[in-house]
Amino acid sequence: MPSTSFKIAAVQAASVYMDLTASVDKACKLIEEASRGGASLAVFPEAFIPGYPVWVWFIPSGHTHPLRAAYTALHSNSIAVDGPECKRMAEAAGDCKITVAMGVNERNSEASDSTIYNTLLYFGADGNLLGRHRKMIPTGGERLVWGQGAQCDLEVFDLPFGRVGGLLCWENYMPLARYALTAWGEQIHVAPTWDRGEPWTSSMRHIAKEGRCFVVSVCQAFHKDQIPDSLEFKGQYLAEVEGWINPGLSLIADPDGKIVAGPLEEEEGILYAEVEAHQLVGPRWQLDVAGHYARPDLFSLTVRREARDYLTIEDAPRGAEEL
Repeated sequence: MPSTSFKIAAVQAASVYMDLTASVDKACKLIEEASRGGASLAVFPEAFIPGYPVWVWFIPSGHTHPLRAAYTALHSNSIAVDGPECKRMAEAAGDCKITVAMGVNERNSEASDSTIYNTLLYFGADGNLLGRHRKMIPTGGERLVWGQGAQCDLEVFDLPFGRVGGLLCWENYMPLARYALTAWGEQIHVAPTWDRGEPWTSSMRHIAKEGRCFVVSVCQAFHKDQIPDSLEFKGQYLAEVEGWINPGLSLIADPDGKIVAGPLEEEEGILYAEVEAHQLVGPRWQLDVAGHYARPDLFSLTVRREARDYLTIEDAPRGAEEL
């Protein structure tokens, strides 16, 4: 357990919409800003690179060609984990000596390179990619864009200042996923999202109280004007939409479920919260849902981590070709 206090940061910012290079440039500048602000951990919104597919809530599911055009534009601006954009963000985290949780659109470069995942990347203060989590269940219209994560890649990272894990948006409503992270010792829970307002705010406070952890909920403050006019769906399907598509409302809650920073509304900015070492353990004296408040004699949870290949080749048994 760390012996001193440290800061965590929620970076509420809008993507440079559907522009991979410019969004990565902005991410690196914000990483530097959070580091200058004294943060040991900076958390970015869901799908920050290169933007959330907002059209899924406006284009009807049967309108194939507009959906195809929007998907193609998003795919061409999505990242591969072994690509130069990922390396740039890792280097920025290393140069600034800060841990970063970053929401991205990721291509399945290990197979067809055509499916996009809603992915949470963790970059270490040493400049390395610590891990990757692909969203398990896209919600509602999101299923028209993102694939389902094919295996359990949830992880809690044991860092010098504390143990960090996270879930994307409505994955936070999956109680078994939350319990798995708690049982792995999570102390700081990151929750990049597109959701906002009530009951989301209450849910973040509940998760903090339940897990006796800090919760960093981060969303984009996103205005219609930030969608380029060159994207056809804007004029065709968002003509009646005015102003803020998402007000943001990012926040940080402490292990007692109290909001200690935010919510930040209709503006970009970085929220900071000071964490004292004793706050990572002391509140669990009363409630430790994966400790003294658990009943493993009555309830159990199995997490299956095994990877599944997209293609398995089985050769014919020797001699079979003669039959």
